[in-house]
Amino acid sequence: MPDNKWADQNQAVIEEFRTNEGVVGGYFTGVPIALVHHKGAKTGAERIAPLAAQAVGPDWAVFATKGGADANPAWYYNLLANPEATIEVGTETLDVHAREAEGAEYDRIWNKQKSDLPHFAEYERQTARERIPVIVFERR
Repeated sequence: MPDNKWADQNQAVIEEFRTNEGVVGGYFTGVPIALVHHKGAKTGAERIAPLAAQAVGPDWAVFATKGGADANPAWYYNLLANPEATIEVGTETLDVHAREAEGAEYDRIWNKQKSDLPHFAEYERQTARERIPVIVFERR
């Protein structure tokens, strides 16, 4: 069960996103956002995570930074277990297939994210993880 503080904050971001056609202020000011609908790996319960996103051609990518923590976020494991998902970007709702970026694709997407939003480089410095996973959502 998610911590109530984070659940409440996520719910406020979700409501703001939907009210403002995908635009969110505060911490997310100027950051492209995707609302990622995913199923719990163990419970199968639907969850929604508001995440910083990057357009990758017709697809989208999100980043398992967890604010630079040493562990991956739960949504990452949920998407590995259940890769068929839905995302909301702007005013669109898309059926997608999630997969982890690898190799040159990973480098290209991750380096662009760090260039566009330098605090992502700080997450990379903070974590003991070998790398921060990048999940690509391909349209179905």
